[in-house]
Amino acid sequence: MVEVDRPALEARLAALRAEVEDPGAGIHGPSTVTWRITREVAVFLGGGRAVLLQLAHPWVAQAIADHSRTRADVTGRVRRTFGLVYTMAFGPLDQAEAAARRLHGIHARITGVLGQGGPGFPAGSRYAANDVDALLWVWATLVDSALRVYQHVHGPLPERDRDRYVGENHRFAALFGIPAAALPARWSTLAAYVDDTAARLPVLEAARTTADFLLGRPDQNAAARVLEAVTAELLPAAVRDGFGLRDDAGSRRLAARVWAGARLIT
Repeated sequence: MVEVDRPALEARLAALRAEVEDPGAGIHGPSTVTWRITREVAVFLGGGRAVLLQLAHPWVAQAIADHSRTRADVTGRVRRTFGLVYTMAFGPLDQAEAAARRLHGIHARITGVLGQGGPGFPAGSRYAANDVDALLWVWATLVDSALRVYQHVHGPLPERDRDRYVGENHRFAALFGIPAAALPARWSTLAAYVDDTAARLPVLEAARTTADFLLGRPDQNAAARVLEAVTAELLPAAVRDGFGLRDDAGSRRLAARVWAGARLIT
């Protein structure tokens, strides 16, 4: 386990500061592929996919079970999370750096041990939110899910734009302190990493319990049924099945209506 400590974060922020040409426009700027993709409201349709992929990682699921207040304050948790993420993605550089330091400080307090083990993740082993592998997984699920949903609505992007998008988001990864050497350089490498990792992650009980709460199961309202249908279609089969998401004809028809509506609205 290799953790990102505060000096490592500050070194990444200093390198990022040297790269950014217009600090007022933030780490990306309006001419980038990242702004074109991330500003789209339709990207939120991939939120369930990103969250469940993250939960499939035992360290993430255990950390949420041990430390998160999501169950007590869902709205507040969502507001705080997206406030930080969108400040980092769209805010001026000084605000993005401040958000990065705040997030690192929060993560520094999130440590513990796995209560339940699985293949590759033995019970009793230590987890830490600032671990490089855990941070890389969370970053990858966010970047991968946003691009896949964007293409689902707008159609395929040229390969050069997909690669630019991944390269641009190395700056976003720097705000987590993720070492540059750990980051995939191209879209094909990122997609393969997500698919390969998802196929071997055990979906443990802590993950399923949190997912059931987020998806409003067993007594779902209409919005929760839509979320589950769209998420089930987007997830790799192993993760979808691990969480027990419906994948029947009715669910697929509901997801198809959502995508059609998203394309029409867009």
